[in-house]
Amino acid sequence: MDEKNTEAIMSLILYGGDGKSSAMEAVWAAKEGDFAKAEEKLKAAQESLTLAHHAQTEMLAKEAEGNPMEVSLLMVHGQDHLMTGMMFLDLAKELVDVYRRLPEQK
Repeated sequence: MDEKNTEAIMSLILYGGDGKSSAMEAVWAAKEGDFAKAEEKLKAAQESLTLAHHAQTEMLAKEAEGNPMEVSLLMVHGQDHLMTGMMFLDLAKELVDVYRRLPEQK
């Protein structure tokens, strides 16, 4: 695997993991009632996941141009980080909304 592909895969892992972590921090902040911090963390999560998605798109574009990439365990790991991060961000947004509405239910 060449250095450029390794960098792209590491971006998936780094930014995907950062995105998931920030989304989790958003849920924790909402649980404590700190919705400003929760929104800040959701924004940070989205920014990280956008960077990861750009790295993925770059790899897909190369593949579409006829430059196939070797599928390795590292690549699978990177894709897993991106996809679980994206899924968790969607869930975190819903959980923040639920925590925001809890006081209304009392």
